[in-house]
Amino acid sequence: MSLPEPSWPLVAVLLMVLAAEFINGMNDAPNAIATVVSTRVLAPIHALLMASILNMLGAVLSGTAVALTIGKGIVDPEAIGLPVVGAAVLSIAVWGAVATWRGLPISITHGLVAGLAGAGFVTAGLNSLEWSGWQKVLIGLVFSTVVGFSFALIVMRALFWILRRARPSMVRSIFGRLQIISAGFMAFSHGSNDGQKFMGVFTLALVLEYARQNSLTTLPEFSVPLWVIVLCGSVMALGTLVGGWRVMKTMGFGLTKLEPVYGFAAETAAASAIQIASSLGVPLSTTHTINTAIMGVGASRRLSAVRWGVGGNIIAAWLLTFPICAVLGAVLALIFNRII
Repeated sequence: MSLPEPSWPLVAVLLMVLAAEFINGMNDAPNAIATVVSTRVLAPIHALLMASILNMLGAVLSGTAVALTIGKGIVDPEAIGLPVVGAAVLSIAVWGAVATWRGLPISITHGLVAGLAGAGFVTAGLNSLEWSGWQKVLIGLVFSTVVGFSFALIVMRALFWILRRARPSMVRSIFGRLQIISAGFMAFSHGSNDGQKFMGVFTLALVLEYARQNSLTTLPEFSVPLWVIVLCGSVMALGTLVGGWRVMKTMGFGLTKLEPVYGFAAETAAASAIQIASSLGVPLSTTHTINTAIMGVGASRRLSAVRWGVGGNIIAAWLLTFPICAVLGAVLALIFNRII
């Protein structure tokens, strides 16, 4: 597919996509390295640098299966236009910025699909929603909650048994090194899933405008160009580097007290679940996955080791994300449909 001619609606929507990707880097990506900071294995600036680089590499090197699910599997691309894309990404940019300012990790994934659903519904009706993509979103919910918690609990229980005779000082020394690897794996995994989502909507905007300019009745083949992958990955990395501390503080210090071995277990379990989902083209919430993994390792000691009050605030933010972004997406789509 050739690139469309630049137009002010296209440029405006693409800038909105990049703004939402930047917020994704500020809110979602810090989850990947929160535990390695809370265990004091890495200083915050070093952790943020590592997350920025590996998030971008994950986005660039992990294919486009998730991007294609988001770009053409949530709403029917044949039934929408640029106003729907702009409304969806601006809704998550607004809600994501508010949540980040409050230090609350939210699901950028669910905000994006909710914004697309709300905008698509008021523009083209209920039939514009694609069930095939929503099935993958629901599967992602299972991966990010049940699988994240269970994997972490299993890994931690196994480590308890393996290390039952080891000296605490030796355990901390070994896992202080291993946690750098697991945190890097987690950051790379985040890029492989979350980084792809805005590549999908960026490409969707290009395809929609190209079809409009050339009066096509059928959209051209949907594929994500390499330059889009690099651009979106770089913007996400920049967002992490500039504003990742607020959410990282809530995640790393608020949920439970972590030692390096617990951080290693949580990161390894969460990253494994994310990699499986990415290979299947399943968009999931990295926030949900690492949060439930942290709760899983905390619960492996005892249930009271988890600060459930902080967990409740995070869960409340998750639950609010769907309706807030759906309503924002719908309202903005009504406005954009009149302007564009």
